[in-house]
Amino acid sequence: LFGAEALSYGELDRRANQLAHYLRRLGVGPEVRVGLSMERSASLVVSLLGILKAGGVLAELPGYGGRLVDVAVESEEIAGESAALPRSGVLPESLAYVIYTSGSTGKPKGVAMGHLPLFNLIAWQIDRSTLPPGARTTQFVSTSFDVSLQEIFATWGSGGALVLVSEETRRDVGRLLTLLREAEVQRLFLAPVALQQLAEAADAASLPTTLREVIAAGEQLQITGPVARFFSALGDCALYNQYGPTESHIVSEYPLTGAPERWSALPPIGRPISETQFYVLDAHLQPVPIGVPGELFIGGVSLARGYLNQPARTAERFLPDPFSNQPGCRLYKTGDLARWLPDGTVEFLGRIDQQVKVRGFRIEPGEVETVLRQHASVREAVVVAREDEPGDRRLVAYVVAEGEAVSSSTLRRYLLDRLPEYMVPSVFVELASMPLTTSGKVARRRLPVPEVDRSGLEVAYEGARTEVESVLVGIWQEVLGVERVGVHDDFFELGGHSLLATQVASRVREVLAVEMPLRRFFEAPTIAELAVSIVQHEAEHTDEAEMIRMLEELENLSDEEIRALLNGEAPPER
Repeated sequence: LFGAEALSYGELDRRANQLAHYLRRLGVGPEVRVGLSMERSASLVVSLLGILKAGGVLAELPGYGGRLVDVAVESEEIAGESAALPRSGVLPESLAYVIYTSGSTGKPKGVAMGHLPLFNLIAWQIDRSTLPPGARTTQFVSTSFDVSLQEIFATWGSGGALVLVSEETRRDVGRLLTLLREAEVQRLFLAPVALQQLAEAADAASLPTTLREVIAAGEQLQITGPVARFFSALGDCALYNQYGPTESHIVSEYPLTGAPERWSALPPIGRPISETQFYVLDAHLQPVPIGVPGELFIGGVSLARGYLNQPARTAERFLPDPFSNQPGCRLYKTGDLARWLPDGTVEFLGRIDQQVKVRGFRIEPGEVETVLRQHASVREAVVVAREDEPGDRRLVAYVVAEGEAVSSSTLRRYLLDRLPEYMVPSVFVELASMPLTTSGKVARRRLPVPEVDRSGLEVAYEGARTEVESVLVGIWQEVLGVERVGVHDDFFELGGHSLLATQVASRVREVLAVEMPLRRFFEAPTIAELAVSIVQHEAEHTDEAEMIRMLEELENLSDEEIRALLNGEAPPER
């Protein structure tokens, strides 16, 4: 351990064994849950190991009046215990930890994970790694996130050194870069959002050149410009995209190889780890062909027992495995949309339970996010369906710009070129950064309510200048319920959406006798642009009417008269 306190393996083992014996005297053993609440320190990881050595189950600290052990206050009693390895009585199927997650429902549920899945993951991670003996790995991830166990035990299991990261350093990218460089860290686990922040802050002076492995997990990995430049500058450092829900921990990995500037913007999640199977199935639990989206199911030894004290929810998500002949085998229903790629890897396509229905259309926000993130000026993007007022359900995109701000109209036109109209968000909200959970994931419930008023518009007010613009201003005021509308105001930034656009089109048809296609509102979302389109439309149809009139006149002329006109001569008098 490198940090405020340095421990050898011998000291770590001795202190953990003493704590284990102490806990066992208090009744801790297999299946006994022990809550752990402690600041990031050497004592935290010692306690974690001690609980497992005692046979206990690591869990969140529940609100109960049971026995509390203050390791600092009771340090003398703990130090008086034996330093020998205790006999815990733990079996592969015994519980190892319980981590609580709200998932997409917002209701906390405790995922009960056994020792065998954890052992399988750690053994695979150690076998897969190319790091030399003694390599240093940070303990960066929050201990409420299961990847922290991967950091810790994959390091200890391979004889490496664990570099503790203080809470202050975790929250300060500059200090983290300094720690990575000065401690000569070679492996780093972190969430994609944290990787993006690290890449943005790094420069030649702070570049952690000893890094050899970076493992991203927790959310969909996006290869942005800063991330690609970061790995290009590092040179001999591999990036691995790992995937796994809390219910299975990490179950797949995709190594990014070759020149970083050629990496896919949204890398696949790769192939399953050892003793783990992936199935992409349709609604009837039948495998779908390569390239066809379906729901991802996970099988093998990686699965948790289920949800603590929630048998109905467990039965709903952990199903009997129809593809196995072994009794007791199960599949975990992830709720993730995925597809097999021709090279045998799996591509993550978003959450099925985040599918939303907006004005009759079923939309997968993750698909919109994927396209939006490919815009050169977008660093991060999250798309959600909001209904901040009853009956007004709309798609809202939250973006963090890559460098200079990007206008809503630019993003709207970009998406319209690549997606159906109904999938284009009504509102775009630019944020300085995404709100995050303690584990580094985007906190979608903390995304702000979009504000629509003139102060948030990109342009200054300018009144109508022509008769057509004046008519359109009146129609917009009526349909949008807005008192003051300028000719350069964006229809969607004023709260418009496709349903209201159809009402505007209907009013334009009634008042101006012009048929306005709905798509025109997305291509020209201001009154000034729409007015130009209407004038052009009238001009085109006026020319057509004139041509028809001329043809009708020609029908009444003789061949001699027509010939004279074509020769530029005056037609003979009748």
